[in-house]
Amino acid sequence: MSRPILFGILAMAAIVVASNILVQFLFGNWLTWGAFTYPLAFLVTDVMNRLYGTSAARRVVLVGFAVGLICSFIGTQIIGEFGPLVTLRIAIGSGVAFLTAQLLDVAVFNKLRDGVWWRAPLTSSILGAFVDTALFFSIAFSGALSFIAPSVDVSWAAEALPILGLGPVAPLWVSLAIADFGVKLALALIALVPFRVIVSSRIAAR
Repeated sequence: MSRPILFGILAMAAIVVASNILVQFLFGNWLTWGAFTYPLAFLVTDVMNRLYGTSAARRVVLVGFAVGLICSFIGTQIIGEFGPLVTLRIAIGSGVAFLTAQLLDVAVFNKLRDGVWWRAPLTSSILGAFVDTALFFSIAFSGALSFIAPSVDVSWAAEALPILGLGPVAPLWVSLAIADFGVKLALALIALVPFRVIVSSRIAAR
């Protein structure tokens, strides 16, 4: 395994571990601190894809997925005030969302890689972020999918509240999902800067 690919794997693993820890701490009413670190996974995937191709990017994604599974398992064994820190539905939602969204990111990036430099990372990150958010929050908290783990109580997430405290009434998890996706969108734009710098510096060094 080459050193750059190993660096990508370590970076992805660090992001996944940090996000699993920081998701336990709230930031305001609708977000956790993990919402600000997790989207960086798309940056790592896109940099690897641009510099080393889809095979390397998928390898990094699979390592991130494996690390995420380990973190979820550990979380299910730690009992907090309201039960396990990670419920079965959160574990399933996290794994399915991560793997699906990241592999979609790799495929979309590869499809657009020959266009202007920003189109592939921006489009793939936005589409991946949307799929990630939709899958995670619906699997983890939607009442319609309670059959996944009937014993897991997610009634708190179904509380009817104005969306983000301002809009029409909807289940709480909808507000959480919208806020999370908003952060992902913002970071997808911001990440274009380090993406451009890293890719340009690596190409120049060759």
